[in-house]
Amino acid sequence: MFSNVLFILWIVFQTIVGLILIFPVLSYIAFLFVKTKITQAKDHSESDYAILVTAYKDVSNIPYLVQSLLQLKYSNYIIYIIADDCPEFKLDVDQSKVIILRPETILKNQVKSHFYAIDHFRRKHERLTIIDSDNLVDPDFLINLDKAFDHGEEAVQGVRKAKNLDTSYACLDAANEIYYFFYDRKILYSIGSSCMLAGSGMAFTVKLYKACLENYQSSGAGFDKILQKDIVDRGFRIGYAEMALVFDEKTSQPEQLVKQRARWNNAWFRHFNSGLLLMWKGIKLISINRFLFGFLIVRPPLFILLVVSFLILVTNFFLNPFAGIIWIILISIFVLGFFIALYNSNTDKRIYKSLIHIPKFMFLQMLSLFKTRKANQFSVATVHMHNKELEKI
Repeated sequence: MFSNVLFILWIVFQTIVGLILIFPVLSYIAFLFVKTKITQAKDHSESDYAILVTAYKDVSNIPYLVQSLLQLKYSNYIIYIIADDCPEFKLDVDQSKVIILRPETILKNQVKSHFYAIDHFRRKHERLTIIDSDNLVDPDFLINLDKAFDHGEEAVQGVRKAKNLDTSYACLDAANEIYYFFYDRKILYSIGSSCMLAGSGMAFTVKLYKACLENYQSSGAGFDKILQKDIVDRGFRIGYAEMALVFDEKTSQPEQLVKQRARWNNAWFRHFNSGLLLMWKGIKLISINRFLFGFLIVRPPLFILLVVSFLILVTNFFLNPFAGIIWIILISIFVLGFFIALYNSNTDKRIYKSLIHIPKFMFLQMLSLFKTRKANQFSVATVHMHNKELEKI
């Protein structure tokens, strides 16, 4: 009797992992047949944006970022730089367009920095967009955000592209983000759910952002996870702006990678239950948006999913060789899906060449699991190594 129960649990476990593994390809097939039709708004006028830039200790990229923001093909915005525990710096720019805020106490928290800026708005902005201090933006960024908002959404995620591909780690980090942006943003939104947030390059109505996070008390990484769950739970869809481009600094050093992934792991463990609750609510309310989004919150980080899949494969070759063959097929489908994402995203050739380093990349991510519990101790600032490269962008 006990052995029968174990066998059933083993089959159920394999089924769940297998479905999670090939879900991206299944969603891509659905995308090919059932795309959400998006109509272009007839009338459009500029909104009023607050551009929030949070900087903690490091301001080396701020001049480059501000320069790119001032080149936006848009007139109705103000840039708010929240310099939290940062060294003194000055910008030779229009002071009415760029506001430097220096919190009286050290915040060490992005949401607190955002609300500090909101409390110091120069005027009542309709929307806010969040940009990391190491980003650069495309001149049409706000214009393309508007196009997504014109479809009726109150939250929109743009696209983050790598601005540095000079190491294998940076290339693989970029490949990882391309995969997630293709399936968790573009495809997911196109089949009727919400686009997942990415931490920067995202925009919201000020009203919605304040409603979701005004009582936020957590520390460490993952505020975007709480925000996106709350938005979807309220019945909103998070839109996807494929042409709203932000250029993001990719992780280029092994130690950086381990710390970054430890933060992500920590955020996944903390928000796992909220994903299950959202899935259950989606079932009760017959909401594709809530169910699929909850499913993606529950889904483990990619490297954990792959490690578990390979362990299942090896185990099955001892227990049931036929099941092992099935798992070879499932893993092959996943690999195919990975290349589908790269192919459809105009991926740089350097990223393809870096794929031979995936085992080393996976090993470092496994090391990050041992730092997950202490992730909040280094969850605020990431030191970047490529500021000299910014002049070439």
